[in-house]
Amino acid sequence: MMPDIQQMVETIKREVVYTSHKIGKNALEPEVIKALLEVPRHEFVPDYQKEYSYIDSPLPIGYGQTISQPYMVAIMTDLLRPKPDHVVLEIGSGCGYQSAVLSRLVSKVYSVEVIRELSEQTKKRLQHLGYDNVELKCADGYFGWPEHAPYDGIVVTAAATHLPEPLIKQLKPGGRLVIPIGEPGRYQELMLVEKDKNGKTRVENIMGVSFVPLTGAGELKRSVRNSVKDGVSNSTEAS
Repeated sequence: MMPDIQQMVETIKREVVYTSHKIGKNALEPEVIKALLEVPRHEFVPDYQKEYSYIDSPLPIGYGQTISQPYMVAIMTDLLRPKPDHVVLEIGSGCGYQSAVLSRLVSKVYSVEVIRELSEQTKKRLQHLGYDNVELKCADGYFGWPEHAPYDGIVVTAAATHLPEPLIKQLKPGGRLVIPIGEPGRYQELMLVEKDKNGKTRVENIMGVSFVPLTGAGELKRSVRNSVKDGVSNSTEAS
């Protein structure tokens, strides 16, 4: 028997308590919980995975990609501190589940997906399900979506080897960027980047994670060593 959405959310709540020493809180914001309950995850997974829709686990969605673990979607969403008037950028649309959750919490979601077939499928899915405040495009997410910047929040759903400078530039003063950083198949860290009113950024390590790699020409241009040399490193401030 397939677990239901309420069971999934209860599992997430327990995981939040268990990891409270990492995320700095023992409960998600009520608005985030409400959004998780409103979005039917089974609509975003392939037919052969339907029975696993509400298990707290990532699932394959084709093209070498996954739908993220519900707990991780919840944590990354909560870290953004989304507000009803916010405009948010998502890098890595995937199947659209993270987009849909965010759409219940903010005014507008712009989402970028590099895999054309996945982008086209997800656009149709979100339109069919009525998530009309989400706009998608197929492009290299490393460079963000500058036409609609600056953003109140940016969430990256694939692991980059370094903090992409274009995304930092597109973040509004007072905004938050949530991104996994690390080499493919190696240790990765979920990071929170906060930009103050003067444009300086503070980077905080949240927890170890495991994500599919961020792909595209932009990601391949720089290494972790270059990003540190450019003045963006863990737990520091950078202009």
